Amino acid sequence: MKDIMIDIETMGTKPGCAIVSIGAIQFDIATGETGKKFYCNIDLADCQQNGLTIDANTVWWWLSQNKDAQNALNLDRDLLEHALLKFEKWFEDINDKDIQVWANSPSFDLSVLEAAFNIIGRKQPWFYWQERCVRTLVSFNPELKKSIINDLPHDAISDCLYQIKYCSAIYNSININIETLKNQNNG
Repeated sequence: MKDIMIDIETMGTKPGCAIVSIGAIQFDIATGETGKKFYCNIDLADCQQNGLTIDANTVWWWLSQNKDAQNALNLDRDLLEHALLKFEKWFEDINDKDIQVWANSPSFDLSVLEAAFNIIGRKQPWFYWQERCVRTLVSFNPELKKSIINDLPHDAISDCLYQIKYCSAIYNSININIETLKNQNNG
């Protein structure tokens, strides 16, 4: 499997904000099959102690979200550095230099993670050229995304699974259209 979907939950909207959970799933975009999963909640107070910030508007937004998603953030919280090192190890255990790292969008999830890794004196475990944008893929067939349901929005693992489902469906709809065009040109 050459793809990883990453989703984070935060208490802000820009790099340097506190991260309260990280979810990641290895997957195959062509089949939608999933592999190894990573999930970790992060202690909010420890994020602040490490210099990450909290945005009041994001906190207010969280207070209006699904209670199950809110409650999940309180389970088994790790310290920021410990969580990031566990995520780095999980990522490196996949050990594939050709991996594609997907996020909705990389300019948010991956940039926020990169800032957090910098805070603890580490580099993120992927290269910029491996980053892929879910939003760009969705723009090729936005109606298909609307037909797929997310069981628990704003839960990092549930969001990853949801994004994998519609990305795989859109990817395949594009490939079907390309094959149809090829057959028409050859026939």
